[in-house]
Amino acid sequence: MDEITSEGLRLSAHYAKPHGTGRFPTLILLPGFPRGTGGAAMAGNTYPQFVERIVRDAGWAALTFQFRGSGSSEGDFSMPGWIADIAAAVSALRDLESTSGIWIAGFRLGGTLAIEAAARDPEIRGIATFAAPASLHTWVPDAARFAQYCRRVGVIHSEDFPPHVGAWGRAISDLDVRSAAAKIAPREWLLVHGSHDDVVSLDHSQELFIASGAQAQLRLVEHGAHRLRHDPRALAMLLGWLDRQTA
Repeated sequence: MDEITSEGLRLSAHYAKPHGTGRFPTLILLPGFPRGTGGAAMAGNTYPQFVERIVRDAGWAALTFQFRGSGSSEGDFSMPGWIADIAAAVSALRDLESTSGIWIAGFRLGGTLAIEAAARDPEIRGIATFAAPASLHTWVPDAARFAQYCRRVGVIHSEDFPPHVGAWGRAISDLDVRSAAAKIAPREWLLVHGSHDDVVSLDHSQELFIASGAQAQLRLVEHGAHRLRHDPRALAMLLGWLDRQTA
């Protein structure tokens, strides 16, 4: 599977599973929001290797994809659109005979969206989140200005998008992450944050832990920064958590 379709848009994807026949627990890996001018072109570019690592070290199947507007995927960024992209990925995996169950791991904004996806879909078996914001209110103090930033990053391409800037911005800032967090239990949730995250403070994960009804497994990466994707300690936490899901 090298692409999935979401609301008629083609999204670049990478799927792998262990050799042989049978059914496998399957992990969706979600990258965060790209940063910097032109950053969307490289969004999630190391995640295919991440997928292969999960297959090799955990014995799981795994899928990653580039959200609409990023990498080589079609479309323009919107919050409802990215949530729809996750639902499309889940649907594509459920169509595979090799899928025994679906879990999601998300980094940064990908973690926030993992929470939202699991709250909407009770059949998602569990989630792992890394440096996930508990609120996006501060992202969009000015919707028009944030839309211009998205154009510089490269996640908005169409000249006439978004058609209604105010509504587009409110869909981001009004995302009720805490209410979604309250809907995860009794499913498993690994909640990881770096103690030295200078982008999303540790307070966010503490708020999510409280919102989960203290059911999430809160883990701290000592001296860990915001981008935990390449921190071997965070990866070890994820692999250990995956192992416990099927013990």
